[in-house]
Amino acid sequence: MRSPLADEAIAGITDERLGAAVGQHWEYLMRWAPTWATTLGDHRYDDRLAPRDAEAIGRARLERDGIIAALAAIDPEALDATDRVTRALLLDKLLAEQAIDHCDLHEWNIEVGGASLVGELSYIVESHKVTTEADARNVVTRLGHAPAIIDATIAHLARGLARDRVAGAEKVRRAIEQLATELAKPIASWAMASPAWAAEHPTHAAALIALVAAQIAPALARLHAFLGDRVLPVARGEREGLAGLPVDYADACYRAAIAVHVGIAIAPAELHVLGLAEIARTDRELAELGARTLGTTDLATTIARLRDDRALYFTTREEILDVAQRCLDRANAAIPEFFSVLPKTPCVMREIPDYEAPYTTIAYYRQPHYDGTKPGEYFVNTYQPETRPRFELEALSWHEAVPGHHLQIALAQELGAMPMFRKLDGSTAYVEGWALYTERLADEMGLYSGDLDRIGKLSYDAWRASRLVVDTGLHALGWTRADAEAFMRAHTALTELNISNEVDRYIGWPGQALAYKVGQLEIEKLRAEAEAALGARFDRKAFHQVVLGAGAVTLPVLAERVRAWIAA
Repeated sequence: MRSPLADEAIAGITDERLGAAVGQHWEYLMRWAPTWATTLGDHRYDDRLAPRDAEAIGRARLERDGIIAALAAIDPEALDATDRVTRALLLDKLLAEQAIDHCDLHEWNIEVGGASLVGELSYIVESHKVTTEADARNVVTRLGHAPAIIDATIAHLARGLARDRVAGAEKVRRAIEQLATELAKPIASWAMASPAWAAEHPTHAAALIALVAAQIAPALARLHAFLGDRVLPVARGEREGLAGLPVDYADACYRAAIAVHVGIAIAPAELHVLGLAEIARTDRELAELGARTLGTTDLATTIARLRDDRALYFTTREEILDVAQRCLDRANAAIPEFFSVLPKTPCVMREIPDYEAPYTTIAYYRQPHYDGTKPGEYFVNTYQPETRPRFELEALSWHEAVPGHHLQIALAQELGAMPMFRKLDGSTAYVEGWALYTERLADEMGLYSGDLDRIGKLSYDAWRASRLVVDTGLHALGWTRADAEAFMRAHTALTELNISNEVDRYIGWPGQALAYKVGQLEIEKLRAEAEAALGARFDRKAFHQVVLGAGAVTLPVLAERVRAWIAA
């Protein structure tokens, strides 16, 4: 049976061979990411989880390599301009994925928070739309594959141990703690065992609880024991990034990760220097704004005041949720003046679930379901509200929701005749660069309440600049977790909890944190170039439409689009 989205998957493609290759890639995605397929409205695999054993990973890679060969065989000069961009975007993406195969991160990296197995399985139950008995039955059947996924994770980690690849001790401790916390709860209170549809489908809800109790909880207990007995005793205590692994493996892996997330080949040393230059700028600006707003004397006293003055922090979760909602409402009211096309899909504000809140970041965004069954979701972390600064929440809201991730991602989904992969996926540097660009754009839009909130914007800018320094430090220069935390402590106003969770994230996701600042700087450079070339003819709405009008393209493709618009 064809995907119900098969025609949309190749929309806008005129070359028959390219259409066949892109269509083949779409079917590959749907089969190997069945939970994502469900959220898109392709329900052929609603009762499945993609297998993750070594043999299955090998089969998936072989199939992907066949698509690469098909794309490579197409002469780009024989394509029209639009098809040429589509071919280049997909081929470059798949080649980058192929290059990072070398890393086999699943053999040593351990996820915590929402990306952990507890978080993933809980979200599968929460996100699977249930309106019929068949839907509820599919959820139970799908979760029935979870024990095999968990056991495959254990097998991968065992293989990594045999190859002298192991995670850092702190990462392992956090994973053990999260698993222990979940295993200590009554099964009926687990998020994955308490679906919102339980009252409407009691038979399947009871079957789900029984499945979690009899099969999933014991499998998670096996993972907990494996991490404690086998992994923790040999986990790395100092250099927890790639730099702590054998150099021939680490260097190639990190460069491949940079290519995947940044989309262009940049040496780690060059990124490190760029980060230091950006930090020097934000240090000066933060000290100046602190002196004007807080009466502090230098960078250190400004940061100390921001980190230690309890009057600058929330006291309750309700306060956080109220302010976040008001930020979202103000941004939605302001965007028509700056954007010519607005998303039809709304964005809602939600609270990060308890099972992941202690281990995850301060906020994140989840894109709308393509079939319209879920809006875009801006998740806010209310865990330990006294550690959440008031002055950061505005910049955070613009980044994660509107005019940041939601505006860009929802608009991409709503583009017309364009291949689905360009609507739904794309360059990390573009996606995160756009969201970071909007933190400054929000000042132009008059969204910030005052200079204290602008300090939050500037601290966030320093945070993203510090990522260039810290990520390259951890993965290329041999920094320890303590080195990374100390650098962020000295140059940003982030709290200790946020710094700890952020560094943990960088350790487990090499290269991803580099994309933010690189993408932001490129978009700002292109805007400055357009303003200089067009002068009084520069139109913000038109510029934003050019930037947002082709999906999450790579930075080189974005530059081509903007320069073509300037020339026209």
